[in-house]
Amino acid sequence: MPPKRGQTTAVHGKQATLAFHGSSNKVTKPGRGTNDKTKLADKTKHDAALVNLSVQDEQDVSQLTTAERAIAEQTRSAQTKLTPEEEEASKVSEAQIKKYWRKKEEARLAQRVHQQELTVHEKVLREFDTTGHFGPCIGISRQKRWKRAHRLGLKPPIEVLAVLMKDGRDNTRVQRAHVDELMASRFADE
Repeated sequence: MPPKRGQTTAVHGKQATLAFHGSSNKVTKPGRGTNDKTKLADKTKHDAALVNLSVQDEQDVSQLTTAERAIAEQTRSAQTKLTPEEEEASKVSEAQIKKYWRKKEEARLAQRVHQQELTVHEKVLREFDTTGHFGPCIGISRQKRWKRAHRLGLKPPIEVLAVLMKDGRDNTRVQRAHVDELMASRFADE
């Protein structure tokens, strides 16, 4: 039990008290106030900017997005010469990729319901995308993510690199993670 404090006698009237009400306690910011004309001008500028954005969005639908351009640039810069890992991945056969995927499926408790229409290659790539062990997948090409994971000693599957090499290095859609497409897309694919 803590010791009791000694009683102190307060002298009233000598110490100021805080009051949070009343006109004398009003706090104002220095500076010029905005009038209705300024607010109206800002609102029209904002509305005009929104209209310009919507027009630009309609014009840029057919062009690459910023993320797609970045991923295309990453894959182009990685195309200089084959690394030992890429040479090994080029020797991986289609049967080895299917065997790898069968082992992945056998390790699961339940079958995948919503991926029945996907190819084995797309399933392998999506599995790689959702494996957080290899780092974030948004904003980076799959091939660059695989190489980074390999460089860090995380042992990414060689079958993923084989799929990336077989499906084409220039294909931006293959190099971009499906999660990245979902997070960045403004329009649904038809």
